[in-house]
Amino acid sequence: MSPDPHAQHRFARFARLVLAYNVAVVLWGAVVRATGAGAGCGAHWPRCNGVVIPRDPSVETLIEFTHRATSGIALLAVVAMLWMALRRFPRGHVVRTGAIWSMVLMLTEAGVGASLVLLRLVADNASLARAWWMAIHLTNTFFLLAAIALTAWWASGGRRIRVRGQGLTGFLALAPVALTLLVAVTGAITALGDTLFPKSSVGLDGGTHFLERLRIVHPVLAVATTLFAIAASAALCRRRPGRATERLSYAAAALLGLQVVAGVVNVALLAPVWMQIIHLLLADGVWLALVLLAASALAEEPADASAAVHPAPRSVPAAV
Repeated sequence: MSPDPHAQHRFARFARLVLAYNVAVVLWGAVVRATGAGAGCGAHWPRCNGVVIPRDPSVETLIEFTHRATSGIALLAVVAMLWMALRRFPRGHVVRTGAIWSMVLMLTEAGVGASLVLLRLVADNASLARAWWMAIHLTNTFFLLAAIALTAWWASGGRRIRVRGQGLTGFLALAPVALTLLVAVTGAITALGDTLFPKSSVGLDGGTHFLERLRIVHPVLAVATTLFAIAASAALCRRRPGRATERLSYAAAALLGLQVVAGVVNVALLAPVWMQIIHLLLADGVWLALVLLAASALAEEPADASAAVHPAPRSVPAAV
């Protein structure tokens, strides 16, 4: 039995709200890192400085506690999304799969965040272990956002993804996604270096610490990935024509261009916190646009012009 269209639409709208809220939580997490407030609750989790609600908190404690509180609400939102998916969609429906993966990744997200605190990989910690954990954290976060976005996409009528037998189309769809994830990981490590070792002048010259020497990697990889991703997106439009694919291709290209400009401005201004947040917001937008572009291009059945008109291609990227 197919799901009720009205219930399906309401679920898709709720899933998009969950996505938008999680993006906001991710941005606030960047504020925690950029302000050095990661140790605001001490080495305590889930309690803050040994209590449930801190009294007379410092600014750092308030920033970190706010992030934990908003993250808890994000967890509850994903739980609600999963409950709704299980109730409103039949067994085996792809929306259920997306909601289940969203729940799994939300739990691992909480686990990674707790590990950073309990292992004291926060505040002024400049160890190699922290860099690795930052890479893991960013990867899990991006997968979480992708899972929620795909859940909303499928609930809006998007077809199940088929990777096998896609040939060059599969490469053009998935390679930009993989490269963008790599760029985002290097960006997270670069942002950590900018926080721990603030620059006093514009330039890509490295310092003595490995986080300073790695600064050159991110911009070079970002520019190369941008050029490739724009070319791949244009090629996908020709190979998989359709309104959804076309719109997502244009959105991805525009966001990629804006992201490069934001990266240049970020370097020129010596990475102020507000600019780092804008840079991360655009990175989230690029990631989601490319993920949904791949979902549209690799759908099991090519979507015709009429079937491509769904709320998700318009509103899911816009929510970011």
